Amino acid sequence: METSLLNWGAMAMWAVAAACLAWYAVSIASEVTYVTLADGRRQERSLPLSFKLLLPFVGNLNGLISRPMFAKQVVAADEMLVAAGFEGLLTGREFVALKLLLPLVTGPVCLLLAIWMSAFLEGAGQLALIVTVMGFVIAYFQPLIWLRSAMKRRHLSIQKALPFVLDLLTLSVEAGMDFISALQRNCKLRKLDPLNEELLRMTKEIQVGSSRKDALKGMADRVKQPDLKSVAYALIQADELGVSIGSILRIQSEQLRSRRFDRAEKLAAEAPVKMLGPLMLCIFPAVFIILLGPVISQAMKGM
Repeated sequence: METSLLNWGAMAMWAVAAACLAWYAVSIASEVTYVTLADGRRQERSLPLSFKLLLPFVGNLNGLISRPMFAKQVVAADEMLVAAGFEGLLTGREFVALKLLLPLVTGPVCLLLAIWMSAFLEGAGQLALIVTVMGFVIAYFQPLIWLRSAMKRRHLSIQKALPFVLDLLTLSVEAGMDFISALQRNCKLRKLDPLNEELLRMTKEIQVGSSRKDALKGMADRVKQPDLKSVAYALIQADELGVSIGSILRIQSEQLRSRRFDRAEKLAAEAPVKMLGPLMLCIFPAVFIILLGPVISQAMKGM
């Protein structure tokens, strides 16, 4: 009787713990995260659920992350977070701490799964070991994979929008507007995309006293997108040499469109090679089954 009561009590405690954990996960997942733009507006930025769940605990690793062995990782993470548009929402220290926390949390789960597999499946010891190791490795590299993917998406958005924005700036400057007024008009009329966010920040830096050269250089170093960096340094050189900004903008716009056409040609040339894999794996076997299936069936019946 006492053993039965203890079992029921343990089950009730586990149920309460699971319910509390589920409530915590649901409440954290429903939270919306924002970054603050240069003009005070807030823009939504989505973080993975694993990040949201573990962020309240990253402060426990501050002593470890402050050591010199993690200094380069923290600096690199800060630069990548700024380039990906998460400045102010996630710091380099927090990101490195998440890289260490995720394996510590998911590792025991993978270990329990491996123990369960080895207990209920015969000869699953090696498979359980592989599952455990893969869980640790995936959990450690998942934050870096996510950050690189977010930065790549942001760079692609800037790359697509930049030629059109340069055309608008060229028309505005050649119509008689100065460069800063053209930038402000562009930021006001266009939708708020990653390129518009960076241009808005650059104009605000110029308005508070930064020189145009420093603002352009800061934007290029901050975003780390090759096309935007090329345009920024071309405008800096135009300022230093006294060249017309309108002509520089037009030249840069034509060069970007030429590069985009070259990239499209490259992707078109790569398409047949990329289609070869699905063709060999899916279409040829299907044709083989359709053509030879009846013949093989008849032969099996005859045998």
